[in-house]
Amino acid sequence: MPAGTSAVHEPNVIRVPLGGNSWAKNLADSPDLISEDGLTNWASPTSTVETYVRFARTGTLLLSVNLRVPTGRSRIRITVLGKSKEIDVQGSRFTDCSLGQWSIPKAGYVKLVLQGVSKTGTTYADITDFGISGTTVDEHTAFVRNNDGDFFHWGRRGPSVHLNYPIPDGFDAEWFYNEVTVPKGNDVAGSYYMATGFGEGYFGMQVNSPTERRILFSVWSPFQTDTPSQIPSDQKIRLNRKGANVVTNEFGNEGSGGQSYLRYNWVAGRTYKFLIHGHPDVGDYTTYTAYFMPPDGAGWQLIASFKRPKTTTYLTSLYSFLENFTPETGNVSREVEFSNQWVRSKEGNWQEITKAQFTGDNTARKSYRMDFAGGLSKNKCFFLRNCGFFDAYTPLKTDFTRPAQHQPPTINIDQLP
Repeated sequence: MPAGTSAVHEPNVIRVPLGGNSWAKNLADSPDLISEDGLTNWASPTSTVETYVRFARTGTLLLSVNLRVPTGRSRIRITVLGKSKEIDVQGSRFTDCSLGQWSIPKAGYVKLVLQGVSKTGTTYADITDFGISGTTVDEHTAFVRNNDGDFFHWGRRGPSVHLNYPIPDGFDAEWFYNEVTVPKGNDVAGSYYMATGFGEGYFGMQVNSPTERRILFSVWSPFQTDTPSQIPSDQKIRLNRKGANVVTNEFGNEGSGGQSYLRYNWVAGRTYKFLIHGHPDVGDYTTYTAYFMPPDGAGWQLIASFKRPKTTTYLTSLYSFLENFTPETGNVSREVEFSNQWVRSKEGNWQEITKAQFTGDNTARKSYRMDFAGGLSKNKCFFLRNCGFFDAYTPLKTDFTRPAQHQPPTINIDQLP
């Protein structure tokens, strides 16, 4: 193909920015860089750049790429659905270059893979976006459209998904119990498997790095800010007490408040138990206390107890969620199971929760990412799955019911630490 062949598109052409939809793989001595501007510093011949688009229908796809070659001349390869083409490109001004026509045989995600073949300059090309048009492109074609609201960041993190558990009418829930299992192979770096969430906070387990995992419990301040230093002293979360080896501090960026975590190397394939206590306290406070039990039968461990000011409530808005907080792993699928949910009233009565509604965050609601699922697993418990660009998705606001187990947790409340 001649260098710099101009793209020819159908009238329905739209642009797919690399900054919110791409990942660089097989990084070598010259690291590829995906930024808000797209792909730059692309120098390694072993690296590939993967961009994902979901098509809602079959048909033809006309594909182009907007690029420039800072110095010299380059040959690059595009692979779509196992078929590859190569083009020669040059020129220091951005040009939309044709990549030809492709056939899309089924609805679902399609991966566009770029790789450098040869170059005479220092880098292959700078690339901002793909152009797509044709009969397979319509208003339901899904990808991160733009960076309004920092959506390149949120889109690359992937959709967060939730299970919302209804509390019986007139039931003052003082305790919330849940069990969590991350199936083997699903403990992906950047994942938060949140077990016992409530209106003012959340409690679960994370994969923070290849060498560190945490049990994390946080409570939001009633003062709305992403900057902890802005919280007035009378609206700060107060630490009541904490367990052995637990770290406590403030957190920000997604609301602000009090945070606690225990570094703990939990293991995929095993089931862990989470318990939250929430009740009104003196002085216009509500106290929230988090307990964790590993599967080795060592007993309940105190993580932390926080007092939230200007709050007088029992536990409300109970939920679990699965999120990825690392954009670099937003292209990797992960899953979690939640089983045996129970609430205990202020009078001491246990009530089993067998219903949940599946919901998603703004990334999911906008259909920028549609690799999300939830419902009942083969083990007849609730599950959540996200990221990795799988095709089958669960419609948001779908209701699910699991089989009742009729066995409330055996917990000696009076003996908890």
